[in-house]
Amino acid sequence: MKKTLFIILKAIGVLLVLLLILSGIVYYTSINYDMPSLHAETLAAKYGNTDVDTQALAEALVKEMTLEEKIDQMYGEKRSQAPKFLVNILGKNRFPHVYVGENERLNIPPWVLSDGPRGARVMDKSINGVTTFPVAMARGASWDIDLEYRIHEVIAIEMRANKVNYAATPCINLLRHPAWGRAQETYGEDPWHLGEFGVAAVKAIESHNVMACPKHFALNSIDNSRWVVDVQVDERTLREVYLPHFKKTIQEGEPASIMSAYNAVRGEFCGSNKELLTDILRDDWGFEGFVSTDWVFGLYDGVGGIKAGLDVEMPWQNAYGYDEIKDGIAQGEITEQDLDKIVTRSLATRLKYALIDDQHQYPQTMIGQQASIDLARQAAEESMVLLKNESVLPFSKKTGKTIAVIGSIADIENTGDQGSSNSTPIHVTTPYEGIKAYHQRLGNEVILADGSDLSAAKAIAEEADEVILVVGFTFEDEGEYIIFSRDEMEKSAELGKPAETYGVGGDREDLSLLAKDEQLIQALAGSNTNMVVVYIGGSAIDMSPWEDQVPAILFAWYAGMEGGSALANILYGEVNPSGKLPFTIAQNQSDYPYFTPFTKQITYDYYHGYTLFDKEQITPAYPFGFGLSYTSFQYDSLSVTHESITADSTLIVDVDVTNTGYMTGKEVVQLYIGFENATVDRPIKLLRDFEKVELNASETKTVRLEVDAKDLAWYNPEINEWVIDAMEYEVYVGSSSATKDLLKGAFTIN
Repeated sequence: MKKTLFIILKAIGVLLVLLLILSGIVYYTSINYDMPSLHAETLAAKYGNTDVDTQALAEALVKEMTLEEKIDQMYGEKRSQAPKFLVNILGKNRFPHVYVGENERLNIPPWVLSDGPRGARVMDKSINGVTTFPVAMARGASWDIDLEYRIHEVIAIEMRANKVNYAATPCINLLRHPAWGRAQETYGEDPWHLGEFGVAAVKAIESHNVMACPKHFALNSIDNSRWVVDVQVDERTLREVYLPHFKKTIQEGEPASIMSAYNAVRGEFCGSNKELLTDILRDDWGFEGFVSTDWVFGLYDGVGGIKAGLDVEMPWQNAYGYDEIKDGIAQGEITEQDLDKIVTRSLATRLKYALIDDQHQYPQTMIGQQASIDLARQAAEESMVLLKNESVLPFSKKTGKTIAVIGSIADIENTGDQGSSNSTPIHVTTPYEGIKAYHQRLGNEVILADGSDLSAAKAIAEEADEVILVVGFTFEDEGEYIIFSRDEMEKSAELGKPAETYGVGGDREDLSLLAKDEQLIQALAGSNTNMVVVYIGGSAIDMSPWEDQVPAILFAWYAGMEGGSALANILYGEVNPSGKLPFTIAQNQSDYPYFTPFTKQITYDYYHGYTLFDKEQITPAYPFGFGLSYTSFQYDSLSVTHESITADSTLIVDVDVTNTGYMTGKEVVQLYIGFENATVDRPIKLLRDFEKVELNASETKTVRLEVDAKDLAWYNPEINEWVIDAMEYEVYVGSSSATKDLLKGAFTIN
């Protein structure tokens, strides 16, 4: 008996040792995975790396492929690579490289995707962090296109230094409702504004031989139901509201790729939606690149995806399985020539990048350069929006003061959600750290309180010379909805509420601040006249319960790795705030379009944001394009250079802008075109150009704004064409979308 027990225990011991050894091997190989070159060295040596006809080369390579090899070009990695994901993400807090489309026999190198709305997501094993910028919504509030270009240059450079050549950015989905969890990933509510930023981002990425991939195509603006929701939309709304920014980004930015959305549109999921992926994207807009899915749940019907023009399923093989595709061919639903077309399209595109041998230009020393970190701070400074200021800001730079920084998120690293848009920063300067560092040179005392004890917080506020109250959200409150069960999401959508478990982040069901923050503001209101409420978050909030009780409000967003330093510079006047809202903030939550996080179907209407408020004559709390400065600006001498233009010409508008204050500042000059005389239902006005200008005190500049007549067209679904009406149009130029802030002119299109 003892001998038998000994043998059993010995066997168990051996199994445990073997299991430990196997686990160690899996862990080691997952961390130290092979990193094949992304350069098509053999093909480049044979065909050259410049002026290669990659279409012809791709066609020749596809002819040599077996059916299985063709299918292997149509998805990411094998599922056997799943341990690499788990070990790196859970064990090392690092997103690994996913190698797609490699064919060693034909000398075809893989490509590697990295998310990157606020910084490179995928990191080499020897890298501990990257330059992490403010979230895209913050940068949208900067209204600075050149700044966005420079930011994406850094992101692209750091991707290349991390051996990545495909950027799943920018996100250009329209902010239909501020409760959308992933609002922070996009730029705002206006299609024109979105398109301008999208083009800048794509051009910057592509300038460093990285394939840009705008996302998510299309109508993706609900997160908690994103895998199951069907969006209903009429043709004019689709064409005029939810697609123009994609069209502009594709036609002017010329990205290599585009990512399809999870959701369905008019009954068909985007990954297998022929109307979107072929009829509009390719046949109408002329897109020549390839389409990849959003990850994991981006495609359910492999045969339908092939028919629709979906090129690559990510991150692994699911709907594009061998059996499903072979069965589709056997049943006559698809042909092998359909696969040839798909594989040729993606291969011809990516070979343009793979044939260029320039990896040596992107050493790891390019990551986190001081100039990049300085740019991250500048981006945060340019983005912050001053909404209210009753002669409180900027705070004085005197010595001998006590400054109170109060709030539960005042001293945490809070750069945005932890979904696909996450980025691992080299360092993070929190609001408290930034303010404390600023006052060290002045010899001032900075006190930190989390605000959990309201009486103690009030006592601190009453004694302080200045109070900086930091409120808002973290990844737990909003962002990509982190849940791993599609079935659970579907149940929740059917019920209209969470079924059993509630994921992390996601859409907000209410636009108010968290109860603890509202209680803190109410408790401290009136305790100190030198108080500012600093909001950290990705979208609009309802400030109506407390905004009248505080003297100053600053939207600081998720401000990136240098956010705390930027905040101090804004609050103490080292930098003049110049951000403008990229969305409208309502006085009442009911003024926004209908929104619910849990639903199987929703209808997107023609009006939202400032167009809805204009049409319904609703006065917002803060209009689209609004933001205060420490100086003041005056608009004069609006000049429409031609009273009448033709349908193929350009409208040119000049306006004088004067800094009438005593401090250098930047102003965002906005041009809107009005459609009051339209014979069909159209918005009162639409943004059609903007420019951010810097003016010294008392300086005047003449700012020129332009818009092509073709960009004033509306889509006529009866004839499937864009129509430019011959009529009189209004011209509005000013500092926000509010009527009181705009000069008015007119012109006619003949």
